[in-house]
Amino acid sequence: VLLLGTLLWAPWWALHGAPLAELSGDQDFQLFLHKNLEFTRKIKGDVAALQRVVCDTFQLCKEEELLLVRQDLGIAQARLEQCHSRTFQAEACFSQIRDGLRTYQGSLAAVLELLPGHAGLVETLQLDAANLSSNIQQQMEDLGMATVTYPSEGQGPLPTFSSRFHHQVGGFFILANFQRFLETAYRALRHLARL
Repeated sequence: VLLLGTLLWAPWWALHGAPLAELSGDQDFQLFLHKNLEFTRKIKGDVAALQRVVCDTFQLCKEEELLLVRQDLGIAQARLEQCHSRTFQAEACFSQIRDGLRTYQGSLAAVLELLPGHAGLVETLQLDAANLSSNIQQQMEDLGMATVTYPSEGQGPLPTFSSRFHHQVGGFFILANFQRFLETAYRALRHLARL
């Protein structure tokens, strides 16, 4: 019995006492996590579809070929360091996911300008990002979590692109960064769902 208790406690200890221990069995919280895991998966699929459009339309498909241009563009990746398991804090992670979704919702305007023929998909993605951000905000309020707003590093107004090519590469990196952001957010939600 002692060994079993130790084994059951080990995952919590490894996470430095993730603060949601009391919520792990909460049905509403679990429902929230599972619904938003599906929602995040849908958004990831839509971002991937837009990435294919950028690849097919502009032949911008490989990130490593564009790294030199990227340095000139000043397109920042929304931060999610609070969602990595070593430093995991649920309130901080949720706050960063919420803030990052708002950032990408805004930066998708550059993609919308770039791909007017795919406005429906881009607008759906903006709406989905806004809805997921609102879901997370609402859940945090429902759970009585402190909401933290992280300073947005280099994420002010949209970058101004000096050429059509820079705009295309900028759109490529906005989508690539958003996809990475969503993968990390998905892993964080899945991690919470397994606790």
